[in-house]
This record gives sequence, structure tokens and C-alpha cells, in this order.
Amino acid sequence: MLHITIICVGKLKEQYLKDGIKEYSKRLSKYCSLNILELPDEKLPESLNENIINKIKMTESNNILSHIKPDNYVFCLDLNGKQYSSEEFSKKIENVALNKNSNITFIIGGTLGLSNELLNKSNELISFSKMTFPHQLIRLFLLEQLFRAFKIQFNEKYHH
Repeated sequence: MLHITIICVGKLKEQYLKDGIKEYSKRLSKYCSLNILELPDEKLPESLNENIINKIKMTESNNILSHIKPDNYVFCLDLNGKQYSSEEFSKKIENVALNKNSNITFIIGGTLGLSNELLNKSNELISFSKMTFPHQLIRLFLLEQLFRAFKIQFNEKYHH
């Protein structure tokens, strides 16, 4: 069975997002073993400079790195990543599972993003849009796209 881990920085506060994530997690249980790991985010000071930003990104990224298993195929969500159509994303997940690994990890960073070190260690960078979204919302987008990917892969109907 395919094992998918989603490592995200920051806690969800909004109930509607928690409800959506719970719903998609339930739907995904038919297709994969899903684990969502929430890591704490660093508190942002009143004023930010390049040094502070880099320090926060390194701290959060090092925490993420300590939770990645060495045999996992790692996707980092990043604005500069590759953009897929839903069909292409479905095929990508299928190919990774068949040819490379049955353990896939998706990483969603905190407010300031991920360190270059972590981005460089990932197998692939992906982006849902050039637009900026709250990272809590991206979690829901990711689960929905994973669910859609499995529906496409198994030729099952899903409303567009």
C-alpha cells in the first residue's frame, strides 16, 4: 500500500479547514495510508530582516528534515516548483509509487517558506499556482488533489 506523509509547519486554527481535511483524509483512506504531521512554527518577531528570516526558515526546515525517512520520495510545495494539471499529477503519483517508492512525503513550509537546503534535498518541487495562498489552505488543496489523482488513476467518477 502507498504511504503518504504530509509534513506541515503550523497548527490549523479554522474549524472549516479542519473539517475539510478530516473529510478528505477519510476519502483518501480507501487509496493510501495517510499521515499528517503538524510541526510547530517559529514565532515571528515584530521586525524581520534577512538574517532572522533565514534563521527561522533553517529552524523549521531542520525540524522537518528530522522527520523525513531516508527512503521517502519527497515533494516540497514551493512557488517556484513545477505546476501539474490534475491528470499529470495523478500520473506522477502513480509513476513514483510504481517505479520509485511506496513512501511519499509532501512538505508544506511555514509562513516564510523552506530553507534552500531542504528544497535542494527534496526529489521535486511542485506548485499549485503562482498565486500566494495561506499555507493552511494549501493543506486542503493538497488533500483534494491527491484524492482527485487517485480517482483519475482508478478511472472513477469525480465531479469537476
